[in-house]
Amino acid sequence: MSFQAAFEQFTDLLASIVFYAVTIQGNELPLVVVWLIAGALVFTLGLGFINIRGFKHALKVLRGDFQKPATHGEISPFQALSTALSGTVGTGNIAGVAVAIALGGPGATFWMIMAGLLGMSTKFMEVTLAVKYRRENPDGSIDGGPMFYIKHALSQRGLPKLGTGFAIFFALACVLSSAAFVHVNQAFVQVKTVTGYSDPWLFGIVYALLVAVVIIGGIKSIARVTSKLVPTMVAIYLAAALYILASHFSAIPAALWLIVEQAFYPEAAYGGFIGVLIQGFRRAAYSNEAGVGSAPIAHAAAKVDEPVQQGFVALLEPFIDTVVICTITALVIIVTGAYQTGGLDGVQLTSSAFAGELDWFPAVLMVALLLFGFSTVISWSYYGLKAWRYLFGKRKWVGNSFKLLFCVVVAISAVPNILAIFNFLDSVLFLMAVPNILALYLLLPEVRKDLRRYWQKHHHDKL
Repeated sequence: MSFQAAFEQFTDLLASIVFYAVTIQGNELPLVVVWLIAGALVFTLGLGFINIRGFKHALKVLRGDFQKPATHGEISPFQALSTALSGTVGTGNIAGVAVAIALGGPGATFWMIMAGLLGMSTKFMEVTLAVKYRRENPDGSIDGGPMFYIKHALSQRGLPKLGTGFAIFFALACVLSSAAFVHVNQAFVQVKTVTGYSDPWLFGIVYALLVAVVIIGGIKSIARVTSKLVPTMVAIYLAAALYILASHFSAIPAALWLIVEQAFYPEAAYGGFIGVLIQGFRRAAYSNEAGVGSAPIAHAAAKVDEPVQQGFVALLEPFIDTVVICTITALVIIVTGAYQTGGLDGVQLTSSAFAGELDWFPAVLMVALLLFGFSTVISWSYYGLKAWRYLFGKRKWVGNSFKLLFCVVVAISAVPNILAIFNFLDSVLFLMAVPNILALYLLLPEVRKDLRRYWQKHHHDKL
């Protein structure tokens, strides 16, 4: 058996384990998605609907109303939010929404929004803990993320070895998840489709060189780039989407009603109520990664002295990613009638919806995917680097070795026929959620106390 065949068999087995699904009314529901959504529901209830009552306060924190000269951290709260958003905003908002609607109908959008709202509470939890248990190095740099609070959560319950093992497991999965194959490959496919350019090796090498220029400068360099790229790429994509919605303004109320109606009374072709709900929740989990544990690594570097404050900033992520951007994408697909077109799926469906109104949109989509992909790649380089250093130490050569390996992976990522690697990366990404959500359950009472003290300090602003 060749290495490629063996690797494909291994990735198929791994995916079958990670995405083991129960069948409900003929629809498959992966248990890892249940794990994420159940956690989000528990955290929402346990924190008294912090995703709703804390929203106004989160906007004020992001605006800088409570900002003080922080003594710890490397980047601003906004830069931390931009870096984390750049790791989630991307193809899930463009292709993922189309997949949800193609498989679950317009009603899947409603359940995506619900999952996004619940995911806000999970982000609040994991980021608050990441800042609380971060470590400051002698040179002023910050180490933080689920690795640290996973170990703490189990150690305080008399299971230090298990805590260490789970933290290492998370860090290893994070390193493997940081591989940039998917994002670079999808960007190349769109460039090839629009321009006809067909040299994946040169594309990958140039892409790797651009990535190297950014990541050599560390988190501050990454934050500077993402804080500019994220608003730019969102503006480019949303400008085209809002233009189409404005031209179909009269159809928006009917589209919104269709989303709600189909959420509870869907057509049989979409798998009934359970099928629509599953598609919405599953796509939302892929899109905003709430509970996976990646974003807390970026937020841990924020210049704040109150962990709960950065938790408020973080709860805006799923709202922006899923509730706003995904909903706008869904409305474009529905009001243009593209969702009724057969034979299209993923980014093709989204592209078709836009191209029907704006014939030049495929080129805009190419630019958007390039920006989305690039910002995601450099953000995940930081996540992977922090996990790598957690595993192998903080010496300079350790960090340099990861950056070199990361750029090599980027350089070969545009080469086609790597579906097995895609399968592998999806699997290890969601493996991160297993120890992360477990730690969040264990530390929920602690976060609840911290939140209560924070509200008492800022009682005048409590909703």
